[in-house]
Amino acid sequence: MSSLSEVLQAAERTKLVDDVVQVIEGEVSRKSGITGLALKGGYKVVRRLKGGRMIHLAANNLLDDFAKALDPVWDEYVAAGGSGSFAQHLQRNERRAADALLAITDGRAAKAETPVIKKTYQKLRGQADKHVIEALPAVGRLIDRYASK
Repeated sequence: MSSLSEVLQAAERTKLVDDVVQVIEGEVSRKSGITGLALKGGYKVVRRLKGGRMIHLAANNLLDDFAKALDPVWDEYVAAGGSGSFAQHLQRNERRAADALLAITDGRAAKAETPVIKKTYQKLRGQADKHVIEALPAVGRLIDRYASK
């Protein structure tokens, strides 16, 4: 079977990015409490950038790096026969998956040219592990949908 990067590259890019944005928006909307307010506020600020297209642009720009970062977890899933769903496999490997994804965003945030992006990311980074881990089932379900096509 193909790598995760290859599976996602075969997808219709605009639809895939739209679906990624839906996952992000769903995860942000689920948040509650003080942390949820901070996350929603930061998301709202970033969403307004680039004429309201910042989240789509970021998802598109990060997608290939995220897929490559998850390739080893995907390869293990495939090597094990692909039993169950990739969403379940991601949950069983949540620490590795979260660390791989956050390494990408940490690197990108460090290089960001827009001060508001850097500042917002720095404010939210402390809770990022928790939020990424909580989002992994939705990310896995998205990948399962595209891998089954």
